[in-house]
Amino acid sequence: MDPVKQRLLEVGRPKAEMLKKLIREHGDKVIQQITLDQVLSGMKGINALLTDTSKLDAEEGIRFREHSIPELRANLPKISPDGEPLPEGLFYLMLVGEVPTQQQVDFISTEWSRRAQGIPHHAFDVINALPKSAHPMIQFNTAILAMSTESHFRKAYTDGMDKKDYWDPMYEGVMDLISRLPVIAAYIYRRVYHNEQYIPADPSLDWAGNLAHMMGYESEEVKRLMRLYMVLHADHEGGNVSAHATHLVGSALSNPYYSFSAGMNGLAGPLHGMANQDVMRWLNDLIKELGTNDPSEEQIRDYALNTIEQGRVIPGYGHAVLRKTDPRFMEQLNFANKYIPNAPMIKLVRKIYEVVPDVLLATGKVKNPYPNVDAISGSLLSSYGITEHGIYTVLFGVSRALGVLSSLIWDRMYGSPLERPSSQTLEWFINKADIKPEDLK
Repeated sequence: MDPVKQRLLEVGRPKAEMLKKLIREHGDKVIQQITLDQVLSGMKGINALLTDTSKLDAEEGIRFREHSIPELRANLPKISPDGEPLPEGLFYLMLVGEVPTQQQVDFISTEWSRRAQGIPHHAFDVINALPKSAHPMIQFNTAILAMSTESHFRKAYTDGMDKKDYWDPMYEGVMDLISRLPVIAAYIYRRVYHNEQYIPADPSLDWAGNLAHMMGYESEEVKRLMRLYMVLHADHEGGNVSAHATHLVGSALSNPYYSFSAGMNGLAGPLHGMANQDVMRWLNDLIKELGTNDPSEEQIRDYALNTIEQGRVIPGYGHAVLRKTDPRFMEQLNFANKYIPNAPMIKLVRKIYEVVPDVLLATGKVKNPYPNVDAISGSLLSSYGITEHGIYTVLFGVSRALGVLSSLIWDRMYGSPLERPSSQTLEWFINKADIKPEDLK
């Protein structure tokens, strides 16, 4: 048994028994009162999911297994002391709950490099059967489903096994899938934007560095950026659309490919991962309309007000949970301020950050007027030469695999049941509110 799997078993089995005892002995305890508004407004704030990998606090932001992003950047293993943490280390932390050693991270890097060589050729055939004009997320998700022919979990389930061991083939499938996503993403990128001039993987590189290499970026600067990007987008607790969709489909004992594909369909929505493209569209429209990439604060304020007056949102600002500036935005801004402070798009993002929150606050309708992760991620990528906006959500998806798929392993470790909430009619909710239908007309 590989050392990561062995450690996961040592940590996971006692926690699985603890969960069973909690349900058996304390399952009748009331833990939360739910309002009508919470149910009918997107179930926000309802504690209904078990997710160990990360937790989002409205004021503090994201913590991965109790570790803040600055702590991750300081304590996770790196290629060099002044570099960014390796995503392999974050995966280990989310999976096992412990900060890994350099040796443990090196094992995962080597293992993913080895497993990436096993992509079935038909996955590339399926991509090539699609028109190049198909959005990269369509191509990405189609390839994910095509690779499900290699599912360890489906074979093990069909052959018959004790359900307490379901985590084992799920782990194997997750390790395969995560290892192969950078290859698929880079293949799509080179197919769509670089005339099918593909670049083979370099087994000596780390997971994120190899992604940059296969995309055609050999500088250490881009590899460093890609490591940061993969860490910051990896997880955002269990209730966001991509995480919840992956968990929900997985609760039917679907294999990791089916489950992750569901999550990627959610990530492709403009209210989720596709928002990074909307941000770039808004920024480029601003530059085009104002005739400059260095507008004044007054020009930005007028443009933002005009966007609001047209009934549109300012993309990249606001969040369903957060009530402060997204720490992921700040870490990217800190990175940009350190390495590319004078890049035009970064200067524009900084200036917008100084203006837009006050504009949104003045409307009196916005609970969170502050930037989220999408407000800067595209500008950072484009400043390093990755200017093709269509690939941005695919890169988000590669990163998000680390969190949602480590959670999927834990779902099987815990023996999580099929998720099946009840639903009711509008009339039922009206009656529960103890009001008359005519009072709502």
